[in-house]
Order: sequence, then C-alpha cells, then structure tokens
Amino acid sequence: MINLSILLQQQQNGAMMQMLFLVAIFVIFYFFMIRPQMKKQKMEQKFRNELEKGAKVVTIGGIHGKIVEVADKTFLIEIDTNVRVRVEKNAVSADATRALDAGAAGK
Repeated sequence: MINLSILLQQQQNGAMMQMLFLVAIFVIFYFFMIRPQMKKQKMEQKFRNELEKGAKVVTIGGIHGKIVEVADKTFLIEIDTNVRVRVEKNAVSADATRALDAGAAGK
C-alpha cells in the first residue's frame, strides 16, 4: 500500500514538471519569436503610413522609384520619366528603403 502511494505521488510530480516545462517553452517562444515579429510588423506599418509624396522607395520586388501619389491602400510610383506604377502599400519594403536612404546619406 505504501509503495503504491509513493508511486502515485511520483507520477503526479512528473506530470506537474512536464506541464511547467511546456509553459516555460511557450513563454520563451513568445518572447523570442512572436513578440519581436509583432513589433517589426507594427514598425513597418507605421513606416508605410508615414510615407508621403516625393519620398524615394524600394518595393519588395526591387523596383526603385519616387512616390507621386498616395491613396488609401496604394502608392503611385514613378520609376522613370513618364513611367508610373501603382503598387500596394504592403509592397514597399521598409528595410530596403532605409538602406537606400542610408546609402544616399553616406555619399
């Protein structure tokens, strides 16, 4: 009877440790994967909302141009003289545009 009691207590402690381990993994996953990604998405959305007419941008596809018109969900980008392309706001790369600005400032 005593042996059975000890065995049941060990199983309960093992189950509790497994549960704590799973919770710890989730917390670590949240702070190292999910939270930084959400923060990056917010920064990119803020960047796209702050873009104005005349800003030089780079699209995700690698097209360089200057914003001619800003609409609710799109930009009209002039990529050459009298060559204009309408792109979604989500197609403008924040990282590439910042790199373009940093390169221009360094020259």
